[in-house]
Amino acid sequence: MKYISIVVPVYNEQENVAVFYQEVCKHMEPKGYPFELIFVDDGSTDETVLILNKLTQQDTRVRAIILARNFGHQLALSCGLDHAHGDAVITMDGDMQHPPEMLPILINRWEDGFEVVQTIRKDTQGVSWFKRFTSKIFYRIINSVSNINMAEGGSDFRLLDRKAVDTFKSFKEKARFIRGIIGAMGYRQTQIEFVAPQRFAGKSKFSLRKMLNFALDGITAYSRLPLRLAFYMGILSGLLSLVLTIDVVYTKLFTADAVPGWATIAASVLLLGGLQLVGLGIIGEYIGRIFEEVKERPLYWVREELKSNVEAAPKKIETVA
Repeated sequence: MKYISIVVPVYNEQENVAVFYQEVCKHMEPKGYPFELIFVDDGSTDETVLILNKLTQQDTRVRAIILARNFGHQLALSCGLDHAHGDAVITMDGDMQHPPEMLPILINRWEDGFEVVQTIRKDTQGVSWFKRFTSKIFYRIINSVSNINMAEGGSDFRLLDRKAVDTFKSFKEKARFIRGIIGAMGYRQTQIEFVAPQRFAGKSKFSLRKMLNFALDGITAYSRLPLRLAFYMGILSGLLSLVLTIDVVYTKLFTADAVPGWATIAASVLLLGGLQLVGLGIIGEYIGRIFEEVKERPLYWVREELKSNVEAAPKKIETVA
């Protein structure tokens, strides 16, 4: 019989993990598939690890991979996918905003022959207008500047067939944007819409700074347009400077209106300097990402893996590059 893996990154979710576990079991057991539930703790500082340890001892289907520090949501997801053994792997968040009752629906679409079943969040209950607005802007920008097309509201709640998981594991970039990777991989994909409920407990760990970094990762990973914009701005500033130079020479040689042009000089210097700094900043962002990639450091490293004593004692596992 086929086997399902469910990968759940968690970070300071002590109030949610036990309820989430119960809901997953409630909706997965009637489906009849054997499954494993893999929690990836992304450096929690609360009681999350203790609760995960209890769950692993109570249920042999539960495993917990404890990262050595906080690496971020995308790398925690990647860690879970690296350690999942199922014929299909479902990734979802553990705060109940990815409804566990949708798990059978995702599996049904997989049984229909789809190798990637992507959920599309149509709305999120209780979310601020600012987050809705910035989310729309982000998807419009990335779809306009890149060669991939992502549906607005795409989430990391999805099912991947084993073939798709194995392909994903071959991607090694550090600054990863998983939604873009999955969208660009191909395979037979389908979408399911849902309305995300409010968090069961606690507050979102996805701060404005993390949102901006996430958006920047997505844009720079799949578009060279910012570099081209810097090039185009350079050409434009060069043309403006040429026009200004011709005007200055003409005024000096053929008119009597030549006056000390400190204002013109100041304006032109500020214009050119500003454009150059913008271009250097864009180039520097790409060079910085190249620098991180060429160091070839591992994506993450694991402190320990927790699993039931019925199978084996918790053991150290190797660092994954």
